[in-house]
Amino acid sequence: MTIGYDVVIVGAGHGGAQAAIALRQAKFEGTIAVIGDEPELPYERPPLSKEYFSGEKAFERILIRPAAFWEERKVTMLLNRRVASVDPESHSVTTADGETIGYGHLIWAAGGAPRRLGCSGNDAAGVHTVRTRADADRMVAELPDLTQAVVIGGGYIGLEAAAVLAKAGKKVVLLEALDRVLARVAGEPLSRFFEGEHRAHGVDVRLGVAVDCIETDGGKATGVRLKDGHVIAAQMVIIGIGIVPAVQPLIDAGAEGGNGVAVDGHCRTSLPDVFAIGDCALHANHYADDMPVRLESVQNANDQATVAAKTIAGVEAHYDAVPWFWSNQYDLKLQTVGLSTGHDTSVVRGDAATRSFSVIYLKEGHVIALDCVNATKDYVQGRKLVVERLAIDPAKLAGAKTALKELAG
Repeated sequence: MTIGYDVVIVGAGHGGAQAAIALRQAKFEGTIAVIGDEPELPYERPPLSKEYFSGEKAFERILIRPAAFWEERKVTMLLNRRVASVDPESHSVTTADGETIGYGHLIWAAGGAPRRLGCSGNDAAGVHTVRTRADADRMVAELPDLTQAVVIGGGYIGLEAAAVLAKAGKKVVLLEALDRVLARVAGEPLSRFFEGEHRAHGVDVRLGVAVDCIETDGGKATGVRLKDGHVIAAQMVIIGIGIVPAVQPLIDAGAEGGNGVAVDGHCRTSLPDVFAIGDCALHANHYADDMPVRLESVQNANDQATVAAKTIAGVEAHYDAVPWFWSNQYDLKLQTVGLSTGHDTSVVRGDAATRSFSVIYLKEGHVIALDCVNATKDYVQGRKLVVERLAIDPAKLAGAKTALKELAG
């Protein structure tokens, strides 16, 4: 017997949870089910590499909503299930266990799986990715016996994990294949600043290095071998080199896409009554000159979830939100607004030595993004510069004594 719901949401992360919330806020009265491949109710993901990993927040504090919230709004949680296939003709999904679930509308919010190294030792004990509560719990359990960890990847996940380990008094070696950390998402001034901060906290940051394999003994990781033959001893290896979007069931069903599933401005895929949101949604983004991008952020997942939910509920909605991100490392709060990809000029506003400054990115004379370190006022006021793509003299932007709101006019 096939069970069915008016809306089925695949993925119980930020996007999936927000889609269910937004449907009820839009007065949608049909049945809703959320399918999640973990046993837990929807919870916040960013703290996994920060406050939850460090023990500053208990799991209950990172739940997006308590159990009673979902019960009161009649949202059915189908947990510990993984969707293996989608049948757009019969409007149904089938789980890995063979359960078939029908839908009127489907919202795909499955996110992605951590990208693994293409070498031996990936599955050894002591080798971790940071994507789920179980991932973080396994790392926490190993901390008492840990002396040295190797973090592979100088993106936000890798840097945040390195910061937590360093603060806990562990020796940390951070490996980045490119010539600077955050190379794909930020300009060189920000990269060099964070490299300096991590080194000041005892992290051994190594740039331009390639990993050959993870060495093991008895099924447990003992170190990381580099391409030059050098071996770095470690009892823990954390891999933070991005994600692979979890869209294969949709692609197999005929949806357009590749590196993600393609969606329009209403978050619709090319399949009838199927939407996609969050990390796995490939969309034309106004802040990337309408180029197709995937944005891996809570903001994007939540905003796209609201657009999809409103569209299903018959409320006019179109995705055009300005991207924003954040990262906490040590006592540093990085806040980003806009997308710096493709910038041709960057301006440092303030003095990085004071640990409170901003990097402003311009393209053809127009402001397209800001990275603000312990500079919340710049972040708040700089949003208008990005949204309106204002043309401002770089010399004026560099003058930290003049508020950005005054430059915005």
